[in-house]
Amino acid sequence: MADKPHYDLVVIGAGPGGYVAAIRASQLKMKVAVVERDQPGGVCLNWGCIPSKALLHSAETMETIRSAQSEHGIEVGEIRVDFKRIIARSRAAADKLSRGVRYLLRKNGVELYEAGAALAGPRTVALAPAAGKAPPSVAALEAERILIATGSDEMLLPGMQPGQGLLTSREALVREELPQSMLVIGGGAVGLEFAYFYQAFGSRVTVAEMQPQLLPGADAEVAEELRRAFVKRGVSVLLGHACRSVERTAGGWAVDLEGKDGMRRVEAQAVLVAVGRVPLTGGLGLESAGVEVDGRGFVKIDDGFRTACPSVYAIGDVARPPLLAHKASAEGIAAVEIMAGVRAPGFDLNAVAACIYCEPEVAMVGFSEAQARAQGIEVKVGKIPFRAIGKAVAVNQVEGFVKLVASKPYGEVVGCQIVGRHATDLISEIVLGRSLEMTTAELGKAVHPHPTLSEGLMEAALAVDGEAINF
Repeated sequence: MADKPHYDLVVIGAGPGGYVAAIRASQLKMKVAVVERDQPGGVCLNWGCIPSKALLHSAETMETIRSAQSEHGIEVGEIRVDFKRIIARSRAAADKLSRGVRYLLRKNGVELYEAGAALAGPRTVALAPAAGKAPPSVAALEAERILIATGSDEMLLPGMQPGQGLLTSREALVREELPQSMLVIGGGAVGLEFAYFYQAFGSRVTVAEMQPQLLPGADAEVAEELRRAFVKRGVSVLLGHACRSVERTAGGWAVDLEGKDGMRRVEAQAVLVAVGRVPLTGGLGLESAGVEVDGRGFVKIDDGFRTACPSVYAIGDVARPPLLAHKASAEGIAAVEIMAGVRAPGFDLNAVAACIYCEPEVAMVGFSEAQARAQGIEVKVGKIPFRAIGKAVAVNQVEGFVKLVASKPYGEVVGCQIVGRHATDLISEIVLGRSLEMTTAELGKAVHPHPTLSEGLMEAALAVDGEAINF
């Protein structure tokens, strides 16, 4: 093999944090390499965000077709579903974008090594053959700095192994058979998105969440609105129920759930385990460079993304929650700009929006009302249901609401929660506004086009001071 090539920066992982960081580093005149053992784009693009959103779009299309006659007077005839084609379409979307990441890396002069990677010292990355890939052309890379961006993996409960209808999100994304019944263990973002998807295509779906609300940690009103919407769709929602055992049966699976009233057995043809994710640090050789992890397995970093080893940095899921692709991308850009000295250390996690793409969608940024009060912030709240918004009524998407949380002294928007159609798009106005220290007076007086769903943001801002017009 050739001698070890030398780089200004080697990035381990080509997910939404890693490849974005590499491109930005190249723009800042660094010589950059990326090491990726799977496909460029990482878990998000190949096994998460993109293919799952393609599936959810198919589910939305299915619901639109079903409602065509009752809501719109449009005759559609018998509906037939080719579930294999639905899965194939989602995989095609992921493959297309993965090829796009390859192109972007090449365009920006970033060298891609398709191999396994491990630290072999503070400035050395050892390469190893990866499954399905040609052996790497060199044994190791040298770098002034190393950025760990390996992401996270699905968490399983003790004793569980995927197979025969016991799924994590990864298996669900390629399963070509629609189960007649599905139990989803976990009422977080991933569990709810798949619950909505399977229910839309006719599966009998049960969601079991061990906490007393869906979306644990989210605003309680948001969680309850979502629960009602799911129940209305025919999903059985079991809150305060923890999984105690899983048993294979002739027809699928039997799962014992423990709630405050005792044990309950739920039988389903398939079970989706969506109880969280764990950082991917195994086999990275962190100890060889003195990189430390915390009690949950996340790599410890300072406010400049630097680890206990001064030449090694970490971003994204492997470093800390929230485990969100756009957070990883933003951290990747921040990290390399800090390395280059064009940005001061620091990153505001409270400015990162969380989005859930079931129906109705959920989007949140900043503090919830309860979180703000817990921080000692005096708050005032404005809440507007979508049924008061003309566009929502016109398109028959009246589920949900907009809730704004503002500081009482100045009216600065400190948080926003949206439940409803296109919530994940609407939240960006608040993200931008908060970065500019927007007040509810400014938002409420900004003329929003009519009829649009964005009028809900304007009305909620006005409602903070009792000035809402349409509610």
